[in-house]
Amino acid sequence: MIGLKGTVNIIDNTGALLVECVNVLKNKTSHGHASIGDVFVCVVQRARPISQSSSGPSSGSTLTALKVKRGDVLRAVLVRSKRPVMRPDGRFVRFDDNAAVLVNKKNELIGTRIGGVVSSDLRNKGWGKIVALAPKAI
Repeated sequence: MIGLKGTVNIIDNTGALLVECVNVLKNKTSHGHASIGDVFVCVVQRARPISQSSSGPSSGSTLTALKVKRGDVLRAVLVRSKRPVMRPDGRFVRFDDNAAVLVNKKNELIGTRIGGVVSSDLRNKGWGKIVALAPKAI
């Protein structure tokens, strides 16, 4: 569960490394915190540097990996949370950090790969594509 002004790691290959939560896109009567599977608006705080050799028109696949730069305002889906989440069978699951994956306004993934473990609760919330791309879902 993250709140406003919370920082989140990005685990896809868009080029962003760290984002800051600006607004949680939920019911406005809600408490303003995002849990696993929620979409939130974020600002990119840290991104991978774009090298000078990849800025030319003939650079092939290096441009596909760096789609985001510092200061961009985007949407993201929370895939890991430090806050414990209770499963229907009574178990609590929590992770070591808060992590997210960037999406566009149509809720389609911007990146093509996910590098890290995600929560399997995403499948129940309609994010099966994220679970399918992740190397492991817990």
